[in-house]
Amino acid sequence: MRLRLDPKAAVTIVYITAMFMTIMDGTIVNVALPAISHEFHIPPPAASGVNVGYLVSIAVFLPMAGWIGDRFGTKRTFLIALGVFTCASALCGFADHLQMLNLFRVLQGAGGGLLTPVGMAMLFRAFSPEERLQVSRSLILPIAIAPVVGPVIGGFLVEQLSWRWVFYINVPVGILALLFGLMFLHEHKETSAGRLDLPGFLLSVPGFSLLMYALMQGPAQGWRSPVILGTGFCGLILVCLLVLVELRVKAPMLDLRLLSGRQYRTISVISLLNAAGLTGLLFIFPLMYQNVLKASALESGLTTFPEALGMMLASRVMPWSYERLGARPVISAGLLGAILTVALLSMTGPATTPWTLRTLFFGIGFFLGHVGVTVQFLAFHDITSASMGRATTLFNVQNRIGAALGVVSLAGFLAAFSTHSAAGTGLEQQPHLEAYRFALLGSAAFLSAALIFALRIRPADTASTAPKQERSAPL
Repeated sequence: MRLRLDPKAAVTIVYITAMFMTIMDGTIVNVALPAISHEFHIPPPAASGVNVGYLVSIAVFLPMAGWIGDRFGTKRTFLIALGVFTCASALCGFADHLQMLNLFRVLQGAGGGLLTPVGMAMLFRAFSPEERLQVSRSLILPIAIAPVVGPVIGGFLVEQLSWRWVFYINVPVGILALLFGLMFLHEHKETSAGRLDLPGFLLSVPGFSLLMYALMQGPAQGWRSPVILGTGFCGLILVCLLVLVELRVKAPMLDLRLLSGRQYRTISVISLLNAAGLTGLLFIFPLMYQNVLKASALESGLTTFPEALGMMLASRVMPWSYERLGARPVISAGLLGAILTVALLSMTGPATTPWTLRTLFFGIGFFLGHVGVTVQFLAFHDITSASMGRATTLFNVQNRIGAALGVVSLAGFLAAFSTHSAAGTGLEQQPHLEAYRFALLGSAAFLSAALIFALRIRPADTASTAPKQERSAPL
């Protein structure tokens, strides 16, 4: 007898599980890098390649995810990607030298690059536009908890077992999600997918990989390094050519024409800047807390964890807020509250108690939780089923760019202030507290830019998303 499950519940369970696993992988591995460098007898900077190869691989496969899912079927593509990610995770744990580990991380990134946009397209296709607000709330679980729980779990596994377990932990979760998906997911293909956009493919692969490599390695190697300048310039040229090509071909791999719609364009910019501010904050603060305030990695993870709790609470409260206020007030108030809270966080120091920091992070999560859920709902509310695959791909590409922009900008900001503080000493100094504080204000600057765009949202742009009782008399 064949088991039956509501298709909406099935795709929600599988996607959230896979998304949680891939998002957590981005932070759990960072904790293991010192142990990896020690076991393979390499300097710590060389171990960063473990993450660089993974991120570059994601950047290569992410743009083509929408077309692959539409052309060959979303269920088949998603499960193959999930299988690749799970197998590569096991292989990473078995790696006995750095080159092998880097190779398997590239393979893992290929699976991760396909999972998120294809799974998101499956999810939003399963729900009607009116139901997408509720499903956007469910995505807060992996988005909020996975990044902050990763360092906590990673620190425990490295201390109690070995660094290999930060990869092994994906295997049982991935196998269960794979079996569940085989039984309950439904296939979907788009007859209008057409052929692969070959010019876009040939430009996106080297363009995004070179650009991501330069962005990730720039802070470590120096922005004046010939390698960084060369790869960054070539990558930027290829990406610019990609934009020109994608605006001219009939069936583009990255459907940039979606940005011609005012609502989707404005929401996309807000999402990019929000991703830059939040990712940059979660990158800078743990460094400050551990390097300057001398906290452990576990203490750092426990201090930032309330941010996830704030987001979870926001996902419960947001429908009530949205129904009574509307899109622009919810997004604007959330960004303004986050800006003020990040500004308070930048004033903290050795005398600040851990509970004060946890309260601030809870507030940041609560405010940005409203922003994240509302933005994701608005971005896909009016997208048709035929366009959903490419819309989710474009949305995830620009969010990846925003996250990379946030980390790179704030890392450069931190380095600039640290270099200035060391001028004339002839010594390379660690960044001091003031440099970290200014870098945190850089996160607030990204959120402030997002607020400017949020204030440009017009009631007419979001009228179709408003609750029925408000459409005749909007607040």
